[in-house]
Amino acid sequence: MIRNSLKAIIIDDGKILLTKNQDPEGYFYLCPGGGQEHGETFHETLQRECLEEIGSSVHIGELLFIREYIGKNHEHAAFDAAVHQVEYYFLCQLHTLACQPTNPDSHQVGTEWIPIEKLHTYRLYPKAIIPLLQQYVQGQKTTIYLGDVN
Repeated sequence: MIRNSLKAIIIDDGKILLTKNQDPEGYFYLCPGGGQEHGETFHETLQRECLEEIGSSVHIGELLFIREYIGKNHEHAAFDAAVHQVEYYFLCQLHTLACQPTNPDSHQVGTEWIPIEKLHTYRLYPKAIIPLLQQYVQGQKTTIYLGDVN
C-alpha cells in the first residue's frame, strides 16, 4: 500500500521550523507533517498534523516538493522495507506562535528553528531537500519531483 504524507516547510528569517526527534543514533529532524487519513484532503491533513506536532495552525501555500520513499531502497530497509510513501511538501506560514504539540510522534522530543545555511550539519530527513531549500531561499528555481530519495 502507498501512503500519502503531507509536510510543512515553515521558513522565517532564514530559519526553518523542524520537529526534533531522538533515536539510538541521536537527534534527527523532520519537517512537521504526517500521514493522510481516509476522507481527509491534503490541506486538512497538514492542518491536523501541524497542530499535533508543532501546536499551531498554518496558512498553506504552494507545493514545493514531492518525494517518494521506498524503504527497501534505503539505509533503513531493515525496519521499513515494506514502506512506500509519497510526501508532498508545502510552503506554510504559522497562523499563531507555535505552542505545545497536541499529539507529537513517538520519537519527537521538541521543535527547533534551524538556520537553513547550516542544515547540512544536522541529520535531516530527507537529506535531498537540504540543497533545494538553500536554493529556494536564495531565489533559485528548484526541482519539484525529487524521486525515491532519503
